[in-house]
Amino acid sequence: MKKPNVAIFDFACCEGCQLQIANMGEDVLDVISAINIVEWREAMSEKWDKLFDVAIVEGSITDSHAAERIKKIRERAKVLIAYGSCATIGGVNGMKNAFELEDIRSYVYGDSSGYFPTEMTRAVHQVVPVDYFVYGCPVYIPEFVSVLKAVLQGIPYYVPDYAVCVECRMNENVCMYDRKVACLGPVTKAGCNSWCINNGNICYGCRGMVSNPNEKGAREVLSKYNISMEMIVNKMNMYNKCRELGQDE
Repeated sequence: MKKPNVAIFDFACCEGCQLQIANMGEDVLDVISAINIVEWREAMSEKWDKLFDVAIVEGSITDSHAAERIKKIRERAKVLIAYGSCATIGGVNGMKNAFELEDIRSYVYGDSSGYFPTEMTRAVHQVVPVDYFVYGCPVYIPEFVSVLKAVLQGIPYYVPDYAVCVECRMNENVCMYDRKVACLGPVTKAGCNSWCINNGNICYGCRGMVSNPNEKGAREVLSKYNISMEMIVNKMNMYNKCRELGQDE
């Protein structure tokens, strides 16, 4: 059986999600043995001028040049995977959407701002159709492997649409709210095996909101622990500001 040709691209991001592939250790050999990586700037200098069976895209779309580039990649790819928070929900780059773009350009580039055009940050699916999503900052590698298996089999992958709290309970974690710490697990979609909480951190909402969050339950939790809704919204905006563009998957 012919291996699918796979290309990995990056847009506005820290490229940490791509490093997760390298961090797989020996398990990366199983992934590489199933696919043929034909283009990946972080790992090889070769360029591919043909069609891709699969394009894996990290990063959000932040200017017109990026928008044109992702459209060309989409035209060449049979399957496109949005990979990581920046690609799937806009990620931390989306925070600039809360400000005037001219103010942002001046703040970052100063007197040279005129040389650096910018646009509202968008997730990949807000520009081109996306076939599969791998959420997280960084991605949870077991989920990435599951998505890749689904792609290779030509079957859908369904991202869990329930809260991280469900996985947290299954992992028998002590609730962060009981530790007097605000956590976004009650409104964030699962699929990461409550990775952050398992390791003593909070959920930052990097996987995006569930489609139908339990607002009543969340408000009761906030009221019980005397936490303001404004504080939670500000925390959620660190990753989820692009939702306001109204083009969610």
